[in-house]
Amino acid sequence: MENLDEPQSDHRGEADEVKSPAIPALAVQFFLIPLIVVASVAAVYFGFRVLLDDERTPSEYLNDIRVGGRERRWPAAYELSRLMDNPDIQLEYPELGNSLLRAFEGSEGEDPRVRRYLALAVGRLQSPPPETIERLVNALDDADSETRISVIWALGSLGDVSVVPELQRVYGSDDAGVRKMAVYALGAIDGDSQMVTLRTALNDVAPDVQWNAAIALARHGSDYGLSVLRRMLDREYVKKIVDPETRAGTNIDPVAEVMISGLQAVSILEATSLQAAVVELSKTDQSMQVRQAALEALDVLRPES
Repeated sequence: MENLDEPQSDHRGEADEVKSPAIPALAVQFFLIPLIVVASVAAVYFGFRVLLDDERTPSEYLNDIRVGGRERRWPAAYELSRLMDNPDIQLEYPELGNSLLRAFEGSEGEDPRVRRYLALAVGRLQSPPPETIERLVNALDDADSETRISVIWALGSLGDVSVVPELQRVYGSDDAGVRKMAVYALGAIDGDSQMVTLRTALNDVAPDVQWNAAIALARHGSDYGLSVLRRMLDREYVKKIVDPETRAGTNIDPVAEVMISGLQAVSILEATSLQAAVVELSKTDQSMQVRQAALEALDVLRPES
């Protein structure tokens, strides 16, 4: 979940897959979200928060996005994307969805940072305008890969099953970050039409794409990715792929994040075949967070009678 977690092409240099600018609960519980949506936004926040530190309305942010200078527009879009995580804001400003969608459409061809954060904001709409899905789908071929990732996240967050074919298409991208987010989004959407793609992704060349696929399958009740989940519980294996260093300025252990995501998926599946590995983690892993997650998984795997 980034809980876990660009270009570079696998997007590993920035942050990792499974979750945040206040990513929705389904992301936090089940997936390693690509770092673009999680850590890259956090990186800019602390440097520019001072610019927008006062209490401001969505209309004021939108005005900055429309007519502000270059170094004012994208921080305003970022702050607006964060503001949208508060459901009361959408109740207070019922026309905000239409305004956001117009701003997103108007951002095409301009500063890609503005467009990325507006896509995240649109993805948080509780009652999106009828044309929202169409507008987002039209942006799936945006020239900026990070914008495509934000758009894919938004489509997964909105959960409209009609976008499954388009998400399956973008899974064919050469960009591992795009594939990773496509798998995340497919896992977040109900239905079974995406199961073949999710199973295919278990053999993706990028391990973190495989991880997302296994977690997505677990969320859909399929243990087809159990062998991948088993690897996610192996600290030495994960350390070979994920930078084990705690992220600067945080207490986040990227290796632990992957393992915890795997443990949560094991709980969802009630996968008793992995019980021995979970018991071992609960007793010996160096991370107290992993131990706690393992104990919680054991409550499911061997509930008290």
